[in-house]
Amino acid sequence: MNKVLPLAFLLGAFSCAGSAPPATPSEARFTTETRAPSAASPRARAIVEAPDRLEIDRKLDAGRRPAELLTFLGVEPGMRVAELIAGAGYTAELLARAVAPNGAVYAQNPKFVLEHGEEPWKERLGRSAAKTIVRVDRELDDPLPPEAKDLDLVLVNLVYHDTVWLGVDREKMNRAVFGSLRKGGRYAIIDHSARHGTGFADVKTLHRVDEAAVRAEVEHAGFVLQTESNFLRNPSDARDWNDSPGVAGDRRGTSDRFALLFVKP
Repeated sequence: MNKVLPLAFLLGAFSCAGSAPPATPSEARFTTETRAPSAASPRARAIVEAPDRLEIDRKLDAGRRPAELLTFLGVEPGMRVAELIAGAGYTAELLARAVAPNGAVYAQNPKFVLEHGEEPWKERLGRSAAKTIVRVDRELDDPLPPEAKDLDLVLVNLVYHDTVWLGVDREKMNRAVFGSLRKGGRYAIIDHSARHGTGFADVKTLHRVDEAAVRAEVEHAGFVLQTESNFLRNPSDARDWNDSPGVAGDRRGTSDRFALLFVKP
């Protein structure tokens, strides 16, 4: 395996817990000019604007659009949700705030991630905002514990392409997600767009994946596409550059990304 790839992956997974670069001029330009406005609920905006959020996390918001993300996911208090490859917990903490006070977030990380990011993850879990997070140390072929059943939502955020080059049995993973959800539960996948028709050819070199290839795999597991959103779309992205955080430089946060929401019928 190319050792550069795990390094780039880890930089993306843990950038929210260590020293993170501020939003760059290109990120700001992308947010204000090339993205169409997308509605975010007042509650989602209040969660994102909470004064106790880490400043390091806030620096990622311009490229991640967390208020729009929470609105798209439809996360509400009391829900039981899961995130696969939670990394250092940027998104997991947002989910935890959204399901509080009596919901639960099963935040899963495989050994590969924990070997390089145990400390920032532990720091995240020690925050008061993370009190609804349930730490899950499991591999992606069988990502959720037996008690994580009848879930309302499972999220894979910007890392489905990594499961490909990591050699994960994605059919087994997707079927495990299907089994963990209640009827009507939803499976959300957000990722960096590759060019149409490229399938999984760019998962290592560009850290991107063809939306159609992802949709085919997830539907094969029994899911039905419910909706999609353009809140992370960038039509001007040629999709021919590596958007891994450790490589993207000042283009970080500007890639064209698809957001798909599937339902368990």
